[in-house]
Amino acid sequence: MKKIATLSAVLLLSASGAFAQSETPSTSQTTPAVKTEQNPGAPVAGKNSFTEAQAKSHLEEAGYKDVTGLKLDDQGVWRATATKDGKQANVALDFQGNVTMAK
Repeated sequence: MKKIATLSAVLLLSASGAFAQSETPSTSQTTPAVKTEQNPGAPVAGKNSFTEAQAKSHLEEAGYKDVTGLKLDDQGVWRATATKDGKQANVALDFQGNVTMAK
């Protein structure tokens, strides 16, 4: 009789453990895994891993056309002259992927 009671207790405890594992874990993390906004301090200096072709493509994806004079400066920021909405502007692309009007 004791073996049945012990076996029943073990089965009951193991079943409740399985239910506990299926709960969704709670988290207090507020930082998104994917950048959703541009850094307000952009362009940010830092080691840039974009190739010239990647930098040009990134600027074009941001809506700029006729990208010319693309150069990587000593701060790690790609700088160029480009056209957007019919207006020519100096633009910058930092290592974080932020595209801004150059300062």
